[in-house]
Amino acid sequence: MDDGSFRHAAVVAGSDDELVAALLPELRRSAGAYDEVLMVVSDRSRAVLTAAAGDLAGTLSWGDPGGFYQRLGFAYESFRRYLAGQHDAGRRVHVVAEPDITAEAVPGRSLAYLAYEAVCNDVYAPYGCPVTCIWDCRHHPQAVIDGARAAHGHVLSADGARPSAQYLAPERFLSARRDPPLPAPPAAVDHDLVLDGVAALGRLRSLLDKWAAGHGFGAAAAEDVLVAVVEIATNGLRHGRPPIRVRAWHEAGTLTVQCDDAGGRRIPPEAGYHRPRLDGLAPGGRGLWLARQLADVVVIESAPGRTTVRLSFPYEPMHRSRD
Repeated sequence: MDDGSFRHAAVVAGSDDELVAALLPELRRSAGAYDEVLMVVSDRSRAVLTAAAGDLAGTLSWGDPGGFYQRLGFAYESFRRYLAGQHDAGRRVHVVAEPDITAEAVPGRSLAYLAYEAVCNDVYAPYGCPVTCIWDCRHHPQAVIDGARAAHGHVLSADGARPSAQYLAPERFLSARRDPPLPAPPAAVDHDLVLDGVAALGRLRSLLDKWAAGHGFGAAAAEDVLVAVVEIATNGLRHGRPPIRVRAWHEAGTLTVQCDDAGGRRIPPEAGYHRPRLDGLAPGGRGLWLARQLADVVVIESAPGRTTVRLSFPYEPMHRSRD
């Protein structure tokens, strides 16, 4: 497809040969049809594709994955901003991306990323630029590969692109998603606070700032931890049922904060994935969207009499450049 319309396709490859056979013909078509073909892929995939592409490799633009793949929500928003900018400039681009989620800094991070892959079918569509994602069966478990097929409208193979038989529209994908139950917080945590009202947020801010800095987080990353948690705690105070219990702990370079309220209010599965509208009518509003931007992984769990939001902040994604 070279008409500049949006198509979200997955290349599911189990070998270098399969990757080349599926993607190279698509790249040849796109190189002649688009103003830019942006490749945001791993070093390994770049080497494989460059060797196979010959002179074509010089016509492709190679982006730095570190500039796009940071925290999950921030990576999703970075691509959106890029596509919006190209669209506004009247440029026709094709993006080929390889999700940087093979290292599970946070358990379930790959499955959490798939929620963003599903939502981008709606969010990226207005920009009219095709997006092709590489999924390597050698690096991802079967559950992630199945999720990729469900999150992409098309599958690209050596035979060309075809509609994915497993595709689920974004709202259905998110509604059908079943995260495993959250493991209980450690018996001994770094901090355990109870917030009865907004007046207690000042103490929470001070505590989080010192806590993140004490674990080596730079000033900007520590501020992001603080803002994300305070947004969630504020949501709990305003829309849940106080008191809010906030527990914070660290493990293997990851800071984790869990906020519980006693409301048991079900949060819509699509909440926080869409940029807030100026009229304030977007699902979830500003707070959860901002938390998803600033944390790496946000998991929400509701049960009778309890709503839990857990935020994870792994050191490495939190400190990648955001320029």
